[in-house]
Formats: sequence, C-alpha cells, structure tokens
Amino acid sequence: MTGWNAGDMPRLDGRVAVVTGANGGLGYVVARELARRGACVVLACRGEQRGSEAVARLLGEVPDATVELRRLDLGDLSTVREFAYGLPYERLDLLVNNAGVMALPYGTTADGFETQFGVNHLGHFALTGLLLPALLATPGARVVTVSSSLHALANVDPRDLNNVRRYGRWTAYARSKSANLLFTHELARRLAARDGASDVRAVAAHPGYADTGLLTAGPRAEGRRLAERLVLLANRAVAQSAEAGALPVLYAATAPGVPSDSFTGPSFAMWRGAPAPSWRAPWTTDDAMGERLWAASERLTGVTYQGLDAP
Repeated sequence: MTGWNAGDMPRLDGRVAVVTGANGGLGYVVARELARRGACVVLACRGEQRGSEAVARLLGEVPDATVELRRLDLGDLSTVREFAYGLPYERLDLLVNNAGVMALPYGTTADGFETQFGVNHLGHFALTGLLLPALLATPGARVVTVSSSLHALANVDPRDLNNVRRYGRWTAYARSKSANLLFTHELARRLAARDGASDVRAVAAHPGYADTGLLTAGPRAEGRRLAERLVLLANRAVAQSAEAGALPVLYAATAPGVPSDSFTGPSFAMWRGAPAPSWRAPWTTDDAMGERLWAASERLTGVTYQGLDAP
C-alpha cells in the first residue's frame, strides 16, 4: 500500500455507503471521495444546516455525485432508530462509523450516557446493529469504525463504562476509542462464526494527527481560549490535513484484500503518511473483554444483533 492515495480507489458504481459525521473534517472527505468514485452516499449528520452546507459543497466539487442528507444524532438513540428504519435501501455496501467527540467536559447524552462513551461507541454500536440486516444482505459489505491512536492511553473499564467515578476528559476519550476497537474485534469474531456464509468485514482505521476540528471542540466548549489557540498553532505546525487523515479510512473502506479486524493508520509513527497496518493496544483484541463490552452495549442500547452470537 506504499504511496496509496484516493486515486487508487476502485470504482464504486451501484454501491451504497453511509458516512456518519459527514458534514466536516474526515467524514466530509470520506463522503466526497466515495461519491467521486460513483457510490451513492448518505451523509448522516446531526445538524441539518451544516449537513445541507456539506451537501452543497460536495456537489460543487463533484457535480455528478449521488448524495443525500439524513439526520442522525448519535447522542440520541431515538434518532438512531429513526435513521436506520427510514433508510430506503435494501442493500448497504459500506457503513463508516466516523462521527465522534473528543475530550469534552463531562456531560451526558439524551439517554443519560457519558457523552464520549455514548456518542463514540454506543451510538455506533446501535446504528450498526440496526443496519445489520442490510449489511448481511450485501455481498462484500464492510463496517469501518474510526478509532484513534490515543486509544492507547486507557482501556475500557467495565465497572465504570460511563466514567462517573472520576472523570478525566482524555481518559474518557481514550476509553471510547478502545471501545471502538473492541467492538470491531468482537463484531469480526461474530461475523466469522455466523451460521451460513458471510463475507461482511469489520475493520477499523485512524487518521493519525490530523487537523479535523475535534481537538478545538473541547476548549471552545469550555471557553478556554488560550488552550484553543495553542491547539490551532499545533495543528498548523505538525498536523496533517483532513484530506491526508482520511486516507486510512478510505483504504480500509475500499482497498481489496483488507482483512477483517484490521487497524489501518498513517505509516509514519501512527502520525502521518500513507495508509499502513497500525499498532493497537493488546487489550483491544481481548476476547473476554470484547464479549463483556458487547453484552453491556446490548443492554444499555436495547439493540441486539440477531444471528450474531458469541463464538
């Protein structure tokens, strides 16, 4: 995959893709490039105005794109269900679980979950489960979940999934990103053990250090202007662009031969560069922990994956 770029993507005519958080940053670039290669892309966005602006921008860059906007708030499971039940496609070739929040002050979702765990993991867990029938009905479908190299800062704590004992914004973020990788691992295991042939692949990716706007969201939410300025300066000095950060996600989503349960990231120190296999913390491939997180996620969201039992 040396030097791989978006121009190396195969044609995707006739394919249907859903990209969460597609109104900006990585999600927008991923949606645009999938549409450029011929896919019908659903931009799943929380805000209608920003989503509409993203659609207009995308069509300005790719005039012949086939795209549509649908509302999805991963912090509100009722809208996750509305989105999944309202999707008018019998097939789903690609689900990119991209949307996320980073290092926010403590808060809760509409359903009472700690925000980072609720949005980054539980919302995507529920969405994937609700869209599973369409994925299973589509040959070669993939679920790509976007994690982070910062997952290495903390493992999931099954005794405190909602981070209520002692909240730390970066610890909570790292736990949610470890949850993304554990989810990918467990989903891959269950797909492989499913009765009857299934070639759906569950994979993960991360952008390295990319200037996507996530890093400034926390300081901005708390009014920490100095911290926000420092992040902006660091982004300008050392971060790669959202365009470059999206490449590992696009590779995981479209390149032939990507194995299930793989983790793709930038080639240089998990920071920047062309897509390459990425290191992941050993706890993200722990079968027992994956099963515990899966069971807790089903209980908390009320979404069960019919036909995907633990191996």
